[in-house]
Amino acid sequence: MASKQPTRRRFLFGMMTATTAMTVPSVLARSTSDEVPWTAGRAELPPAYPDQRFFTQAERRCVDAITARLIPSDESGPGAREAGVVDFIDSQMAGFYGRGERWYMQGPFQKGFDGQGYQAEHPPAALYRRTIEALDAHCRDAYDNRPFADLSESEQDDILKRMEDGELELDGVSAQTFFDLVLDNAIEGFFCDPIYGGNRDMVGWKLVGFPGARYDYRDFLDHNGARIELEPVSLKGRPGWNPA
Repeated sequence: MASKQPTRRRFLFGMMTATTAMTVPSVLARSTSDEVPWTAGRAELPPAYPDQRFFTQAERRCVDAITARLIPSDESGPGAREAGVVDFIDSQMAGFYGRGERWYMQGPFQKGFDGQGYQAEHPPAALYRRTIEALDAHCRDAYDNRPFADLSESEQDDILKRMEDGELELDGVSAQTFFDLVLDNAIEGFFCDPIYGGNRDMVGWKLVGFPGARYDYRDFLDHNGARIELEPVSLKGRPGWNPA
């Protein structure tokens, strides 16, 4: 939650390289034709990602406020709010990921170890819903009947720090588990291909200098670590390109 440019940039770059945030979700990890689009300056349009929604208006306000503090806009560039991270998370919660359809979600439930991945009893969408309800209830009790989204930035940061450190107890859910999940989802939404609803205008890629989903990087294999000065390209191309 630091606002200084070097800290934020290095943190986000480190998280980007350590995660699979930019990997194409398996639901779309397939070719959209039998031919490779070799023609320069043309883009083959993949299937549109479903514009599904899960959150209520109050839940969206809460998630938007949380992610805006996790990845704030500052002098280094736009943050989660400008990148549409809440739209990415909203769509994910409405789909198979939010329902945990590809995970084993039966008991017994025990506290996992670091590196074991998601261990919560509830699938992600249910964890979001239950935690947001408990979080807003806690904030209303502690902050003059104000939900999380209506707190000041310093108050929100204090809440999030306590969640991260496991010092905040919420009714029926683990605040720390939720914090870890929403942080991962915020990073994914900030660095995903824009076709999935986040990284609007490719602001995440521009921040770290990632050229995007280009077909071929062979011309840049021997660049000796120099910055590659290319405009980022989405799976659906970029403005000015002609669809194949």
